[in-house]
Amino acid sequence: MLVLLPPSEGKAAGGSGAPLEPQELSLPGLAQARAAVLEELLDLCTGDELKAREVLGLSEGLRGEVAKNAELRSAAALPAGEIYTGVLYDALGLADLPAPARATAEDALLVFSGLWGAVRVTDRIPSYRCSMGVKLPGLGALGAHWRAPMAEVLPAAAGDGLVLDLRSAAYATAWKPKGEVAGRTATVRVLHSQMVDGVEKRSVVSHFNKATKGRLVRDLLVAGAVPGSPAELVTALRDLGYVVEAEAPAKAGRAWSLDVVVTQIHH
Repeated sequence: MLVLLPPSEGKAAGGSGAPLEPQELSLPGLAQARAAVLEELLDLCTGDELKAREVLGLSEGLRGEVAKNAELRSAAALPAGEIYTGVLYDALGLADLPAPARATAEDALLVFSGLWGAVRVTDRIPSYRCSMGVKLPGLGALGAHWRAPMAEVLPAAAGDGLVLDLRSAAYATAWKPKGEVAGRTATVRVLHSQMVDGVEKRSVVSHFNKATKGRLVRDLLVAGAVPGSPAELVTALRDLGYVVEAEAPAKAGRAWSLDVVVTQIHH
């Protein structure tokens, strides 16, 4: 099983650890594309601050993120699973997973990133600010920049098992599973259900979406569930108490669509 996650905008400080060693990151086939983004991001953030903030979509209150990016080569690095914070990662709770579940997580989880492409939770990276929606002056839109290298590297990373795609739309632009891999991919949407004047209303709410995705992955890991196909995933999630509505693809070479319906978040 390969689980595709979005990163978080919020990131922990790197502390006092050793700096980044790019050659040690997983998926070495992405090394050249990573180097290109890192080099341009450093050029941008060591130059005109106002331009850097404009390109990165940062407010005046986030100007410190530009200075942080300017020090990426020397900044302390931590495992990605510790760097990424926020609602999804709080619900996932990597730090206190039981040992067997933690071992599975280290093999199965892949976090997408505008700067690194994709990393495993054990990869040591510094805190940074560069979303997939950014258009760098030289490289252009990062989603497009990553598309070709991802297409080369990700099918092998996916192996022959289930691909559980929990990415947000911006990060999904970097790699779209195709062909045989797409047929064993399940994309998940979380819908918040509530009754309004006696009628059920469903909507996508950011908090419910992120928290449920984190809890869903945690529950699968703790249960030791390793579904091998989208159909097996539906069964596993229902066994764990989730309300799941599944739609098999109408044509070969397309992913399954799963809606997980929630009424509240259980912490």
